[in-house]
Amino acid sequence: MTIAAILSGKGQDVITVSGGDTVRDAVALLAAKRIGAVPVIENGAVAGIFSERDVIHCLQESGPAALDHEVRGVMTAPVITVTRDEPVLAALSLMTRRRIRHLPVVEGGVLLGFVSIGDLVKYRIERIEAEAAQMRAYIQSA
Repeated sequence: MTIAAILSGKGQDVITVSGGDTVRDAVALLAAKRIGAVPVIENGAVAGIFSERDVIHCLQESGPAALDHEVRGVMTAPVITVTRDEPVLAALSLMTRRRIRHLPVVEGGVLLGFVSIGDLVKYRIERIEAEAAQMRAYIQSA
């Protein structure tokens, strides 16, 4: 199974921010959409990821003034991306090794989607449950 399967179930709409947006505006967006991270777009390409962790770090360093900083100064970069053809287990392994929770899906420099570790785990559990159901059905029919 590949990332394409995740995107087909979840959709490819991605909420983004630009590097010139303020941390205040980005935090408001995260809160309004009830999400933990967004890709940061600069010059049409994914330049980084802005996450709850970035908010914590910049607040710790600059205090309340951090809210007036530009996202490009506090985002996590360089960004780690995957393609639609990336196997789900490989993406999960990458996220575990790199200690990240979100991956932009990019091909040819174009942002196609955004997946979280929760998306991948949910998909994997659904697949395991479907395989178990098939196995039970096979055993009962024997």
